[in-house]
Amino acid sequence: MVLVYTHKVTNRIKFIFHLLFKEMLNTEVQITSNEADFFAYEAIKFNYSKHQLGDELFFCSDNLLFERGIRHIDMNVVEFENLPALFPVYNKDSAFPFDPFAASFYLVSRYEEYLPYRKDEYGRFPANESIAFQKGFLQKPLVNIWALKIAEKISQKFSAFTHKPNKYRYLPTIDIDAAWAYRQKGLFRTVGGFAGALFRQDFEDIKLRMKVLTKMKEDPFDIYGYLFEIQKRYKLSPIYFILFAEYGFNDKNITVTNRNFQTLVKSIADYAEVGIHPSYNSNDYPKKLKKEISRLSKVLNREITKSRQHFLKIQLPTTYRNLINLDILDDYSMGFAAQPGFRASICSPFNFYDLDLDFETKLRIHPFSIMDGTLRDYLNLGTEEALEQISQLIDEVKAVKGTFISLWHNESLGETKRWTGWRGVYEEMTRKALP
Repeated sequence: MVLVYTHKVTNRIKFIFHLLFKEMLNTEVQITSNEADFFAYEAIKFNYSKHQLGDELFFCSDNLLFERGIRHIDMNVVEFENLPALFPVYNKDSAFPFDPFAASFYLVSRYEEYLPYRKDEYGRFPANESIAFQKGFLQKPLVNIWALKIAEKISQKFSAFTHKPNKYRYLPTIDIDAAWAYRQKGLFRTVGGFAGALFRQDFEDIKLRMKVLTKMKEDPFDIYGYLFEIQKRYKLSPIYFILFAEYGFNDKNITVTNRNFQTLVKSIADYAEVGIHPSYNSNDYPKKLKKEISRLSKVLNREITKSRQHFLKIQLPTTYRNLINLDILDDYSMGFAAQPGFRASICSPFNFYDLDLDFETKLRIHPFSIMDGTLRDYLNLGTEEALEQISQLIDEVKAVKGTFISLWHNESLGETKRWTGWRGVYEEMTRKALP
């Protein structure tokens, strides 16, 4: 066990020390504000405060973890061992020239997303507004790296200190925004689809529609058999997130009362875990979210406890509070649409910390680091460039024994139109990501 002295024990301190030590290093940690108890303890210990007490291992603290509320922070970024570091401290006795605990808390809590920012066209916090993007460390899981460096520093002082990092894991996830490209759309949407293709003079699309609807060709989004085969071949445990919402401008799945759609959802649930893909509109209307979860739960005859937001639309803390109120336990939305990397600078699951309430919740956040649409649509990468990007991220996660979570869509595996060749990217990613 590690004993930590600090001059004031706060919820923020308890949260980040538990995350770094208990969850990431698998080491027990106890926090005290009693100097006598700290001096009397003869095993592994260190001081996290403003001033060193004696010759103990000392991490000089910033003010962040001792505060309540949210304020604008003029962030000063320094370099530490060839990586950016936040919250520098100016004490020659400090183990590090920055406060890794405050820095980790700032990034993991998504502190900057509570402050005013310029939203993108979908009302989201954009990647280019983040300090990780602006300072060039979006593709580095800094919190994981710092946890290992803290452990290394403690080991230098206490040879008896042992820690056991978590094992590297790979978790593939699939979003089903539209179960089929052409089938099961109903007469109105089918006619509208033909009319739209004709207006665009997209005759290849018209031909493909005709072949699919006359059953001469499989629907390009119907790749479920392929995914089940990949799952079996590589012994994967994927999670599917189903958009199970009323039709809307940004919510265009099959109607939830369609029997074939319901049968498909049930068959997916026979092979893998299924979670809700809350609709775009549900962020503003919690009653819609409740209805969507209830409908999916009824079809599957089981509780729904996992989610990922459609369009990755997160508004903190509202989105997560809505999920908590409806008994969602795990969310997989923590990532950027426009950039690959680590939105919270971490590649391990963690509990959502509600900054407004200054309270750690039980909602488990599972950050992903790569999405198909990011590579193809936002960055406009070819398949070879995409694989290079994916490989770099996998290497980063493996180096710190984190969890690599990929986000793919059934659409991008259909081998048609702009996604031709991307099935090979998915398979190569899977092979590369295996433990």
